[in-house]
Amino acid sequence: QVRLEESGGGSVQAGETLRLSCVVSGGSPSSTCIAWFRQAPGKEGEGVAMIYRGGGNTYYADSVKGRFTISEDNAKNTVYLQMNSLKAEDTGRYYCAAEGGYCYSLQVPLFGDWGRGTQVTVSA
Repeated sequence: QVRLEESGGGSVQAGETLRLSCVVSGGSPSSTCIAWFRQAPGKEGEGVAMIYRGGGNTYYADSVKGRFTISEDNAKNTVYLQMNSLKAEDTGRYYCAAEGGYCYSLQVPLFGDWGRGTQVTVSA
């Protein structure tokens, strides 16, 4: 089982930046897919980005391409989500999720381990 702990959320103005962190415990550092999802009140969860820790391959949802960057620091067992040019529609609770093996698709049911999330609020 993989344990995940998110941090870095907060309240910002539109156009500002935040960097979320996800500390990963357990699992294989060389063959695990780590993803960020978000959920706004009254809406379904939405996949944001994912990274394959075995090779660094990344994937982004169209809604965040060019603004968000997912990266990893293996020495710290941490995956980051750098969020630039934030918009009000980026508001939500952001969750880190993990699944063993390659990253296939950014869909909630494919990920078995989840953190508790960190809140991001962007004011227009």
